[in-house]
Amino acid sequence: MSKSIARMTIDPQYQLADVDPRLFGSFIEHLGRAVYGGIYEPDHPSADEMGFRQDVLELVRELQVPIVRYPGGNFVSGYRWEDGVGPLASRPAQLDLAWRSLEPNRVGVNEFVEWAKRANSEVMMAVNLGTRGIDEAKQIVEYCNHPGGSYWSDLRKSHGYEQPHGIKVWCLGNEMDGPWQIGHKTADEYGRIAEEAAKVMKWVDPSIELVACGSSGSKMPTFPDWERIVLEHTYDHVEYISMHSYYGNRENDLATYLAQSLDMDHFIRSVIATCDYVKAKKRSKKTINISFDEWNVWFHSNDADKQVAPWQVGPPLLEDVYTFEDALVVGCLLITLLRHADRVKMACLAQLVNVIAPIMTENGGVSWKQTIYYPFLHASRYGRGKVMHCSLQSPKYDCKEFTDVPLVESVAVWNQDIAELTIFAVNRSQDGGIELECDIRGFAQASVIEHTVLVHSDLKAANTKEEPQEVIPQHAQGAKVDGGLLFAPLPKLSWNVIRLRVEP
Repeated sequence: MSKSIARMTIDPQYQLADVDPRLFGSFIEHLGRAVYGGIYEPDHPSADEMGFRQDVLELVRELQVPIVRYPGGNFVSGYRWEDGVGPLASRPAQLDLAWRSLEPNRVGVNEFVEWAKRANSEVMMAVNLGTRGIDEAKQIVEYCNHPGGSYWSDLRKSHGYEQPHGIKVWCLGNEMDGPWQIGHKTADEYGRIAEEAAKVMKWVDPSIELVACGSSGSKMPTFPDWERIVLEHTYDHVEYISMHSYYGNRENDLATYLAQSLDMDHFIRSVIATCDYVKAKKRSKKTINISFDEWNVWFHSNDADKQVAPWQVGPPLLEDVYTFEDALVVGCLLITLLRHADRVKMACLAQLVNVIAPIMTENGGVSWKQTIYYPFLHASRYGRGKVMHCSLQSPKYDCKEFTDVPLVESVAVWNQDIAELTIFAVNRSQDGGIELECDIRGFAQASVIEHTVLVHSDLKAANTKEEPQEVIPQHAQGAKVDGGLLFAPLPKLSWNVIRLRVEP
């Protein structure tokens, strides 16, 4: 029986785009145990003087997350940011209608900015355009970014923050197309308020970048007309439009599940086409890029969430326990984002801690890495540089929702600063290993640094408190360069990271 082979050509002359480091961003929402019991737990043995868990910070720093979206999510559409600043004793507890929880406001914008600094990250701040509007959007930018001499900037100073926070990326609300959203709006209603909020926010601080709300999913009945209408209002005032998408395997159909990155690819291409249609209609020279600021696997916890009693502080919500097959899907999604690095400039794995997250914690106890931690870690660490135009020929298969699904999903990133070429690849085959043959003759004197593989015999294997290292990366053998060709065996159902050193 002949072995399966996938062939790819990578040439240094054919470069797609620089990877914006913010492609490896994440998300912390006031939802479940993301904040309370996640990043913040003053009584935890590892807590610092501000109440932040140091064990969690260490895991976040390891991921090298450059930007974190905050404070939501659905939460932001009913949020009064003023409730989360000033003396703790005077902060009111509020009902969070988005997640039917009690928000004590112990963590607010100032605390989160401090946490982000400790995590070596920037903040992507969202403003409430659900229950609030233009004035409140102006005020929070003034509070966070204006040097001083005005009411809101001097209020920040009185709270102990003499220097402005300098938050550069701001989201104009969240998922305003969704009927579940507090303050849900039509595309025209949202487009108008987003346009006016954007104007005054930039009048306060012209240096900021703004993200308009795109559709909350490609299956929304208003997609992609929503993007068209919103951009017709906001095009001259924003830099990005958002995308959100989650994937699951409710029918336990592995072949279809592993192909979900094709859906992400089609979604991205559709949004790009819509953006460029508005660009052409407006005769504009400006290009709108994409902030894919919510993406992940999310389905495991749906039934459990229905059993959680309402109006708790930090209830256990959206606590998906991720399996090995989920890690393969996340790997495919990361590859897809990298392949669109020319237009997808920011992306946020939703979320970061406890809530559909790569990091899990026990209240008062330990923290651990979920299976999806590893492909995200590898992409963030080794996916910096230039994405290459890769010609890939792979065997294909058909499944319930897709046809011509390549058995091998792959992308290459060239980091010229450190003379490293990294190939990310997922083998979707359920039948056996596949040999990856890469023509890299354009990269003289290339040699294999390492081949890292995430593989497991049990697709449903997970990392838990009791077994935190059940699914972990391994060093693979057999990858070699011979005559300008890379030969790398990809085990069946595996995530692969092949790093090459290129001598000058």
